[in-house]
Amino acid sequence: MSRPKFGIALGGGAARGWAHIGVLRALAKQGLRPDCIAGVSIGALVGAASATDQLDKLEAWVRALSRLDVLKLLDARFRGGVIQGDRVMSAIKNVLSDHAIEDLPVPYGAVATDIESGREIWLRKGSLMAAVRASCALPGLFAPSLLDDRWLIDGGLVNPVPVSLCYAMGADLVVAVNLNAHSFPRFARREPRRQSGERLPDEQSYLEKVANVFEGWRSGAPGVIDVLSAAIGIMQQRIARSRLAGEPPEVEIRPLVDVEFSDFHRAAEAIAAGEQAVEVAAAALDRLRGSLKPES
Repeated sequence: MSRPKFGIALGGGAARGWAHIGVLRALAKQGLRPDCIAGVSIGALVGAASATDQLDKLEAWVRALSRLDVLKLLDARFRGGVIQGDRVMSAIKNVLSDHAIEDLPVPYGAVATDIESGREIWLRKGSLMAAVRASCALPGLFAPSLLDDRWLIDGGLVNPVPVSLCYAMGADLVVAVNLNAHSFPRFARREPRRQSGERLPDEQSYLEKVANVFEGWRSGAPGVIDVLSAAIGIMQQRIARSRLAGEPPEVEIRPLVDVEFSDFHRAAEAIAAGEQAVEVAAAALDRLRGSLKPES
């Protein structure tokens, strides 16, 4: 007798990705622990924490993040990406220990995109943190990552919800977590920043200047990170629809995360949205549990 293997595909979606923590928590309470994990972008990060039994540490860190903490992690330089990513990865490495992917107790894979060929790259061996960094290199925001003599960027450009990788790793049944299934939240309507007593640009601190770039110009329009992320998110939404139609999962979980793409400090809301999405998919998950019974 053997039990079918259950895999989970964690999609990309910037700050919405903290919803994956809530999804994994809620599934575990129902006795659904994946036999393999595939992730892309923020899904690759959360999936890495889950595959190494470090989800508690990641959740504690993201719940404690403040807006100021997020701004301090943005090492903004206009070379290869608005954010180089060094500070972010350094902070993550202080939270999560690195491992060789091939030695993990749970099979794991991350998706990246080869910037020169446009090919989808499956990262199944080597440094776990290096794979996460490559998969999270959102074009225009994070600098590309050089790995195995290839310049890699965010895998969500070609495979926003990596169901296909789950099947390739041996999963018989796949749960897909699609963060871009719903319409996008409206950008906050910001008042013009110039107010009485406000300092001029040449008088502002580094963090104030970064905030101006990433959280909106003085006109009150969405910031650079919001516009770029939203544009990529729209593209990923269309690609995900096509790929999920051709590679359907057993269950699709669709968290409704009403936070902006750059709101990494609003983890509590995103995690709660992930937990709620599992409740919405309760009937489909019950059927999945039935299918996971050992074959006679």
